[in-house]
Amino acid sequence: MTDLPTPLDAARAKQLSAEFGLKGDEYDRVLAILGRTPSLTELGIFSVMWSEHCSYKSSRFWLKQLPTTAPWVIHGPGENAGVIDIGEGLVAVFKMESHNHPSFIEPYQGAATGVGGILRDVFTMGARPIANLNALRFGSPDAPRMKRVIDGVVRGIGGYGNCVGVPTVGGEVNFHPRYNGNPLVNAMTVGIAKADRIFLSAAAGVGNAVVYLGSKTGRDGIHGATMASTEFAADSEDKRPTVQVGDPFAEKLLIEACMELMATDAIVAIQDMGAAGLTSSSVEMAGKGGVGIELQMENVPQRETGMTAYEMMLSESQERMLMILKPGREAMAEAIFRKWELDFAIIGHLTDTGRIVIRHHGVVEADIELAPLESQAPLYERPWVPTPKLPVLGTVADPVGLKAALLTLVACPDLCSRRWIWDQYDSMVGGQTAKRPGAADAAVVRVEDHKRALAMTTDCTPRYCLADPEEGGKQAVAEAWRNITAVGALPLAITDNMNFGNPEKPEIMGQFAGAVMGIGAACRALDFPVVSGNVSLYNETEGRGILPTPAIGGVGVLEDVAQAIGLAMPADHDLVLVGATQGWLGQSLWLREIAGREEGAPPPVDLVAERRNGDFVRAQILAGAVTACHDCSDGGLLVAVAEMAMASGIGAVLEASGDHAFWYGEDQSRYVLAVPAAAPILAAAAAAGIPATRIGHSRGGDLVLPNGDAISILTLAAAHEATLPALMRDGA
Repeated sequence: MTDLPTPLDAARAKQLSAEFGLKGDEYDRVLAILGRTPSLTELGIFSVMWSEHCSYKSSRFWLKQLPTTAPWVIHGPGENAGVIDIGEGLVAVFKMESHNHPSFIEPYQGAATGVGGILRDVFTMGARPIANLNALRFGSPDAPRMKRVIDGVVRGIGGYGNCVGVPTVGGEVNFHPRYNGNPLVNAMTVGIAKADRIFLSAAAGVGNAVVYLGSKTGRDGIHGATMASTEFAADSEDKRPTVQVGDPFAEKLLIEACMELMATDAIVAIQDMGAAGLTSSSVEMAGKGGVGIELQMENVPQRETGMTAYEMMLSESQERMLMILKPGREAMAEAIFRKWELDFAIIGHLTDTGRIVIRHHGVVEADIELAPLESQAPLYERPWVPTPKLPVLGTVADPVGLKAALLTLVACPDLCSRRWIWDQYDSMVGGQTAKRPGAADAAVVRVEDHKRALAMTTDCTPRYCLADPEEGGKQAVAEAWRNITAVGALPLAITDNMNFGNPEKPEIMGQFAGAVMGIGAACRALDFPVVSGNVSLYNETEGRGILPTPAIGGVGVLEDVAQAIGLAMPADHDLVLVGATQGWLGQSLWLREIAGREEGAPPPVDLVAERRNGDFVRAQILAGAVTACHDCSDGGLLVAVAEMAMASGIGAVLEASGDHAFWYGEDQSRYVLAVPAAAPILAAAAAAGIPATRIGHSRGGDLVLPNGDAISILTLAAAHEATLPALMRDGA
């Protein structure tokens, strides 16, 4: 029996528990578990482990309903990242995580450390990172501070990824006033490992050394997980100390040192020190392994003087790992990490007590049974109300015509070129990127020393999710599946990042529930399981929530990278539209940008048609019958054709008849194919019972509309490219 830690004064403990984010009944549960008043360190441990960010207490009930298994899934949710079999003895390891609150408070470091954290989640499992992606949501560019946020976030993502040497190959960006006070920064990493060299986090072996690796611990990021689990108020600027500071060069050294050690047989378990730092990593490793853990805090490498056990346990300093080593391997492991100029310290050992015991200079600072930190963590089935269904939009008159609408749409913030962003990212470092940003619907990255490649994308349409969370959830998955299909790859699995407002509001919890139901339905219909993910709630500022944003990161495989195609439309090709068009203008960008309205039901997602159409298109691509392919999404059919034309500089004559709803409706399950001749594809589609029609032919330098109006591709491209540089020209 250890000496008990010194308890806080009862009144002070109750006050601090509220400041640390614990509800009154949750603090009562802490008292019942301990049978006494907690010490400061114990209260800190409970508060971060029971925070929304770490415990998923409002979302676990719903997340359990998602499909997470398939024959190719090796590890689903519960590990640091998801793992899928991609053939030839290799696996893809991937996950997406949010760094929303930190990126609003301190945009550069918030975004940079978001990239660093997701990289560690992947290489912790033995995978070498091969690609980064992101999903970004910003407010109106002219909103106060928003230019500073956009500039800082983009520089932070680029700065960290470029320095660590992992290419940023894809992503998405949207703008909407609902993100003015709470932008979203979701970062995704994909890595490759050998199937027989996957490393997990469950600690084992009583007496085995607990080893701290990487950079020193400072006071940055203390209570970062708690901050990420609350709404913003007017004092958000005061929360800067809860934002971590990243060092990408240290991260690069950490990757190489871990890879070198992972080539040996020394490691029992390994865990990234992410949210809640040393607390979450030690509690989760020991808890998963069913063992106890004792830590000596004076052994923790520190970069600041006079740090307390509380500060060290809750610090979220970056570029740190926790590892359990086999007996006798300590010296060998230390030599590797010292060679890479990284800290290596034995800070404790595993026990058979089932408890976490924290000592600092011989004084017990915490002594907690591990099981209740997880098994008795709060789990809420929060009240929720379904989002009311909106009526289907009726006929809307065309106020400007096809040509003027197209020029407006390709230049609007949600559709304009993202070149200003991706030019700040190194998408080619490593030399394996086959389809870089702007070249295809999904990024394509070769698997080194193999013919095969991975296709990857991030997708979500928040305005659909606001109007109908279930259809919006379906559509986010379907678009990721469609984008991977459009390059010729077989979609295999997704990671999700569920960004929502305050779950204590029944209407917000209804958005979450609806989105999960839609995601689950689409994943089951498309054989596209969820293997990892993240939940970010309380994305509100002064009571105003974001648009519901269940971002989806998808990964697929190509057996031969040479078969991957892009969206650049070559000359002298027929253009074929695959999929049915009803002319759905509800919640479309045309409706918002041209008619000035945001209303109506979003386009429904027919999952049977989605699967059928996509499987047909992929088969045609792999058969060599398709030269270029682009899915129809934001902006509809005419925008899709214009994007294909701008990608190549080749124009087209469009011949299909149809009104503005036909050309700008955002009906789902559709692709535009550029093929040498339409007849074979149309015959194959007819035989398969799939709607397909020839809509025109590529040639020249103009886009000729069905009414005879012509737009120079150079004029379109100039409008498309000018928007973001102009918005950011005045700086942050």
